[in-house]
Amino acid sequence: MPTLLHLDASARRQSFSREAGDVVAAAWRASHPGGTYVHRDLARTPVPQIGEAWTELCDYVLENGITDPARYRDAVRTPAQAAAWDVVEPLLSELVAADVVVIATPMYNYSVPASLKAWIDQVTFPRMSLAGRRFVVAYARGGAYGPGSPRHTYDHQERYLRDFLAGHFAVPEEAMTFLGTELANTLTDPALAGRRGAHEASRADALAAARRAGESL
Repeated sequence: MPTLLHLDASARRQSFSREAGDVVAAAWRASHPGGTYVHRDLARTPVPQIGEAWTELCDYVLENGITDPARYRDAVRTPAQAAAWDVVEPLLSELVAADVVVIATPMYNYSVPASLKAWIDQVTFPRMSLAGRRFVVAYARGGAYGPGSPRHTYDHQERYLRDFLAGHFAVPEEAMTFLGTELANTLTDPALAGRRGAHEASRADALAAARRAGESL
């Protein structure tokens, strides 16, 4: 049966990215009653930053041409590397076992939260392919950063994740789905209050897209 890995990265307990990610996951679970659902909250249970021992694991994998994640454990040769591997192994196992990965993330300072970046760093090794898996990114951001908007060039959230999934994990564009809520700051910033209707429309579109994505995966 299929497996879905659901990652949350928002520091907020009630957030638009969490909301959309939850809708994707709920729709998927309804469509796959026998499937395996794994949830990891990267904000509430942070993943450690990588250290030097992790870089040594990567160097060994690269130098020895290891591309099968099942053989990454071969890189462990010292107590420090063993400790680094103890962090990597459960995270990597969840990722490799998943058929679908849902990443629910806000935009912080034009990019993804440090909590999500730490997870990406821990599970990523040289020439590692995740082709064959589907990825859904449910995002939220305070302003409007879509194509045609004045701030589109400042979007290092969606663009980064698209480039990373394609460039490092060999995930084709057709295996990625991006959906999101924009203009969340209209709820708190008086200067954006006039655009609250656009925010509400964006949120409704995101939730509808989330349901469709979950049902179709």
